[in-house]
Amino acid sequence: MAGNPSGQDTFPKLLLHHAQVRPERAAIREKDLGIWQTWTWKRFADEARALACGLAAAGVKRGDHVAMVGDNRPRLYAAMAATQCLGAVPVPLYQDAVAAEMAYPIQNAEITHALAEDQEQVDKLLEILPKCPMLKHIYYDDPRGLRHYSQPELMSYEKLLGEGRESLRSDPALLETEIAKGSGEDTAAMFFTSGTTGNPKGVVLTHHSLIDRARAAAEMEGLSDEDVVLAYLPPAWIGQNIFSYAQPFVTGYCICCPESAETVMTDLREIGPSYYFAPPRVLEALLTQVSIRMEDASAFKRGLYKYFMDLAQRVGGSLLDGKDVNVTDRLLYRLGDVLVYGPLRNVLGMSRVRVAYTAGEAIGPDLFLFYRSIGINLKQLYGSTETSVFVCIQPNGQVRADTVGPAVKGVELMFTPQRELLIRSPGLFKEYYKNPQATKEAKDAQGWFHTGDAGYVDQEGHLRIIDRVKDVGKLADGTLFAPKYLENKLKFFPYVKEAVMFGDGRDKVCAFVNFDMEAVGSWAEKRNLPYAGYTDLASRPEIIDLIRECVEKVNADLARDPELANSQIHRFLILHKELDADDGELTRTRKVRRGAIAQKYQELVAALYDGRKTAHIEVQIKYEDGRSGTVSADLGVTDAKTFGAGELKRAA
Repeated sequence: MAGNPSGQDTFPKLLLHHAQVRPERAAIREKDLGIWQTWTWKRFADEARALACGLAAAGVKRGDHVAMVGDNRPRLYAAMAATQCLGAVPVPLYQDAVAAEMAYPIQNAEITHALAEDQEQVDKLLEILPKCPMLKHIYYDDPRGLRHYSQPELMSYEKLLGEGRESLRSDPALLETEIAKGSGEDTAAMFFTSGTTGNPKGVVLTHHSLIDRARAAAEMEGLSDEDVVLAYLPPAWIGQNIFSYAQPFVTGYCICCPESAETVMTDLREIGPSYYFAPPRVLEALLTQVSIRMEDASAFKRGLYKYFMDLAQRVGGSLLDGKDVNVTDRLLYRLGDVLVYGPLRNVLGMSRVRVAYTAGEAIGPDLFLFYRSIGINLKQLYGSTETSVFVCIQPNGQVRADTVGPAVKGVELMFTPQRELLIRSPGLFKEYYKNPQATKEAKDAQGWFHTGDAGYVDQEGHLRIIDRVKDVGKLADGTLFAPKYLENKLKFFPYVKEAVMFGDGRDKVCAFVNFDMEAVGSWAEKRNLPYAGYTDLASRPEIIDLIRECVEKVNADLARDPELANSQIHRFLILHKELDADDGELTRTRKVRRGAIAQKYQELVAALYDGRKTAHIEVQIKYEDGRSGTVSADLGVTDAKTFGAGELKRAA
């Protein structure tokens, strides 16, 4: 990879460096109308410089906050760089957030200028203008549907860019001076946390913190300007931002923006990225698609798949790690690579992947081992918005399902008596914006960041994360209760999309379940089961039995673990609707808001524990168009079989 050029301590300086040393190399590709369009590093730098001059003429100055709302697009990243050229701070917001959710960060950051991708995002910003009177300038990229909009706050990206080019021609020295003023200790960006409790907090990160951690990880993995990444997750999430902005600026590699969310898999196969990142929910969805396709295959193909996947589960990870495997298994694996693993990697779009990461939340061990078994170098990393992502990474050859690896160079780890993980790192955030109390609670006087995660470092120096400190509990008999671990085990099954576990302080574990509509719908159609939608399927006894089988397989596995044998799931119910971020049940990064769900559905939780066979629910929901409604349903509560160690031995 490229070294650390002297004096390149901010993103604008790195951008100009790449425009000088690799001007014609691809920086960003975007698929538009089925055709990949390429921005070189020179074009990227020219666009950002002109845009910066346009923003300066519109009143953006050092220290201001500028909102970015949209999917991964070259112009969104150019706007981020342009904002940083002026010493201002880009604030990416989640593009799938409803208008009301955007009001708080815009108010909190006192945002006066915003870039919106299209009519959908413009409409949201216009809707909250009465609550955000300081928002005076809204620039839009895609003009479709906006021809008759006459609000004075609106201006097209093209017009802003044109005005910026004129300004740059008349006074190029102004921008050069502003870029030169920038230093590594300046604020580079602000990311709002997903807010599992209360209002989201604005995490302030400097150029130094982001660049330092991006470089440390890139050096560890040997990333270079030859690498290619698909940018398909929300730019407002620090995980996507570090891979599609910070690391490309450090290494010079190319990012590719898919045409739409619906074309991601096709675009992934076309691009063939060498470096890949996916949270567990994406990997779960991909595995579900594979499972559905295999159900449609012939009996011969299903048998072939099962035989070679059993082999892969046994030896695939060892081969990937360079460990000894007997000659027969090695030859059989090569045959499996031709017949099964290679085609499977191609279907997943991972044929060229050299390094793949998963993070964002804990991944189920079965899911993790599946990808490694077919030859994909999937590794776990641990980090957060406040740490600029890279805290721990699994080195090649030291990859295990139950750890997140040792600390990355420059990172220190420590634990409180309650097992809470503390971190000291060059990547630590500067502060929570306008929230000194929260900053003080999270980062102590010695510079230790209190993560809220419970864990420990094992004998090999690898970090193990158990769960959130506030979520780790005990059953009434003292058994460890780690809800996320249990949820992930159940979510490994392709039929289960989400699970919410309850049990802290109680005599047994019970669960809410959301099934995967695509997988279960396909299963029902093959068995000629008519249905009208999710709610209808959720009440069908055949579907309840299907989910019960998944729960009981998890219980059988838990029974083999002395620490967790008493954490088997005794009762469950299938929720009447899918958990939704718009209903406050998930964060925008798809993390379960367990406390909010327990409060909202307290009558259902009570039914799980008081022996009832049915429970009635009536709740308010929000539709995609912003309207509210009431849904009522009678849900069945199902008992699941639990296992003792003796039963498993007899079954074996």
